[in-house]
Formats: sequence, structure tokens, C-alpha cells
Amino acid sequence: MIAPIAVALTVGLLGWTYRALKPPPPKICGSPDGPPVTSPRIKLSDGRHLAYREAGVPREEAKYKIVVIHGFGSSKDLNLPASEELVEELRIYFLFFDRSGYGDSDPNPSRSVKSEAYDVQELADKLQIGSKFYVIGISMGAYPVYSCLKYIPHRLAGASLVAPFVNYWWPCLPANLSNDAFSRLLAQDQWSFRVAHYTPWLFYWWMSQKWFPSLSILAGNMAIFSQSDLEILKKWSEAPSVGQEKIQQQGVYESLHRDIMVSYGKWEFDPMDLINPFPNNEGSVYIWQGYEDRIIPFQVNRYLSEKLPWINYHEVPDAGHLLIFESKNCEAVLRELVQSMGQQEA
Repeated sequence: MIAPIAVALTVGLLGWTYRALKPPPPKICGSPDGPPVTSPRIKLSDGRHLAYREAGVPREEAKYKIVVIHGFGSSKDLNLPASEELVEELRIYFLFFDRSGYGDSDPNPSRSVKSEAYDVQELADKLQIGSKFYVIGISMGAYPVYSCLKYIPHRLAGASLVAPFVNYWWPCLPANLSNDAFSRLLAQDQWSFRVAHYTPWLFYWWMSQKWFPSLSILAGNMAIFSQSDLEILKKWSEAPSVGQEKIQQQGVYESLHRDIMVSYGKWEFDPMDLINPFPNNEGSVYIWQGYEDRIIPFQVNRYLSEKLPWINYHEVPDAGHLLIFESKNCEAVLRELVQSMGQQEA
């Protein structure tokens, strides 16, 4: 009797483990059991679709064309609080898009840091926005900008990384710096990022289990936000953004979880491998960092800009992680990006 019971328990345990570790299949937009496609999309060379949104002046009339790359838990429907007067003055065309697995864009099971750059390039080519364009990456949307700087630098007219994500396992970071910055995070976030980095096959289980707290931002822990962030969040709560309900509609694994696993995984390159894409000062690269940012410690981005002197570093004293969603900061980011003409800070 003991042997059959042991076998049954073992099989049952293996079955439970398999179900706990295996994420559910995504609900692909436009498929019979998936949500409807509600946005314009382009078809990529690998058959996937990317959804996009255009804003600003018509692309045919634009002087500056900017691809805006959203962050974690966001989408192409994010709203940059730049005045219509500024956009008209500078003649800016904006191209927003849902990154893979978010919103109406198909998931990418082979998603990597590298694939992000080529998604941007194909989108730009399909919409014929020109041989060169600007990119702005917000928060976790910054790692696709690093990818663009590495793999398609010849396509860039300029780049801004705003409150940019950092991978604490980048080889270029001194151990004391990365350890200190990492220790400033909430313990639950430290554990989530460790699981994503060291055992990504466990990440779905980690994010689904109820025994230990996982990612603070998904748990609604407001301790990760600065005072200025909280004021911005209050404004958002009074006027909810369009499209929020679609961000995770194809599944939390293919949108949020895979984003974290790719960004905190092992990269194909180190930021210190990057070469100045504008050796003749025909464009510029910027990092905008809030000094009060509790999500991304400023020390790491300050260090990166010191080691890569061709990156212009702006540390905004009273700003937190959501700095670009304050009108004065957003307009400063836009104006400097397109009007710098490669001038380095003194």
C-alpha cells in the first residue's frame, strides 16, 4: 500500500509544481479567445504586430520625429504633459507604441534586450518616419533605448533616458555601488529582482504565490513614491488615463513579468560597451534623473554618466520617478533633446 500512495503523492506534487511554474497562455489580440484589436498596428518581419499611436503635428509636416517608449505597466496611451504651443512651435511628431505583450501588441516569446531595438527600427520604417529619429525611454522604457544605442545607433538623431531603469548586475557597476543602491530598495523588490535574474523560470510562480510579498508597485505600496510622485498620482486618480484597462489584457506574464525578466536578466552587452553615436556632435544623449527618486537610486545613473562623458546628465533636485509627467520637466526634456544639436554641457 505504501508504494502506490508514494507514487500517487509524487505524481500529484509534480503536477502541482508544473501548474504552479507554467504561466497561462496569452490571450492574443484578434484571436477567438482574445480581446479585439482596437488600435492601428503594423506587421513585423517575424509575423508579430505592434500597435501604435501618433500625436503632435502630422508626420509629413514635422521637423522632429520622436519615438516614445513607455515604461513598466504603461502603454502607448501615456500622456506627455507638453503644451500644444510647444509642440507646434518645435513641430514635433510623436510616435508611441505598445511594447511586446502590452496593450494591442503581440507577445514576443523570444523577447530580449536586443529585440527591442529592432522593433523600434521596423516600426519607424513601416511608418516611414525617416532615416533618423529621436527616442525617449521612460523608466523601464530606457532599456530599449540602451538597445537602440547599441544596435541601431546610425538611426538615431538623439536620445533621452528619463528616470532610467538600471540593472544591478551590470558588470560595469562597482560592487559597493550596486550593493548600496540595491539595498535601498524594499526587501520584497530585492527578492523579486533576484528571482528574475537568477531563476527566471521561477518568476511566474514568485509573482503568483501568496506566501511572501512580491513586487511592491503591483501591491500598491506607496512607500516607493516621493512626495512629488504622490502629487502626480493624485492628479491621475482624478482623471484616469485612456487605455489603462488594455495594458495587461493579453496576460500579466507576457506584459509585466517578461518585461522584468528581460530587463533584469543577463544582457548581451554592458552599458560601458556603448560608443558615442554622435562623435561629430550631430546629436546628443541625455539622462534625466530625479534626486528624490525612490524607485531608481540616482547614484547609479550619476555614475554611468560620469563614466560615459558623452551622456549629458541632468539631476532634478525636487523630482521623483515620475518627473517627466510634470509639465515643466517634460517640456525641458523635449526642448533640450531636439534643440541641442549635439552641444555638450560645460
